[in-house]
Amino acid sequence: MVLRPSPRPPAGVAPTVLKIVIAGGFGAGKTTAVGAVSEITPLSTEEYLTEASADVDSLAGIEAKQTTTVAFDFGRLSLPDAGVPLELFLFGTPGQDRFVDLWYDLSRGAVGAVVLVDTRRLESCFTPVSFFEDVGLPFVVAVNQFDGAHRYHPEQVRTALELPTTVPVVTCDARDTNHVASVLLTLVGHAVNNASTSRLGHAPTTTLQDA
Repeated sequence: MVLRPSPRPPAGVAPTVLKIVIAGGFGAGKTTAVGAVSEITPLSTEEYLTEASADVDSLAGIEAKQTTTVAFDFGRLSLPDAGVPLELFLFGTPGQDRFVDLWYDLSRGAVGAVVLVDTRRLESCFTPVSFFEDVGLPFVVAVNQFDGAHRYHPEQVRTALELPTTVPVVTCDARDTNHVASVLLTLVGHAVNNASTSRLGHAPTTTLQDA
């Protein structure tokens, strides 16, 4: 999908700054997605995998992977031509379940999250999906279409993950700038709709402050 700008807002309008979390299982493409769309050189905390992690970080299906995020990735994307000028701060999480405490920290103040899914290792995204459901943070699921992986319809992925119809499920190539930007805009729209619903008295019962 090629992004088509909305009518340019009036000059001098300050952008709305939004924090977004990019999550997903180990090797799902989070660092790649942040790097693909960031207008600045991304801050990355990639470290080489070692034999010491072999028993806990399975490489089944992603044997070529050599590095992993050990803290977070950070990137920034400005969208001045959107209907409302936006500046998105992107925080990519480490994928392994043992870093879940860090997920809480990275999610504080976020408007929502993108959960990247690798259908070759679908089980790896159950924990991040459950995490955002539990803390009540709006999220979208983006199926990263890896080369050589079977292509599933988004509704098949929704069924496999037991997601409600209110959660958007889309496909993308995490290497493609337009794909990733489109996913981020889908999340922003979903978060806005979710906020509108919350104001009507249907807010989630669990918050990050409660976690």
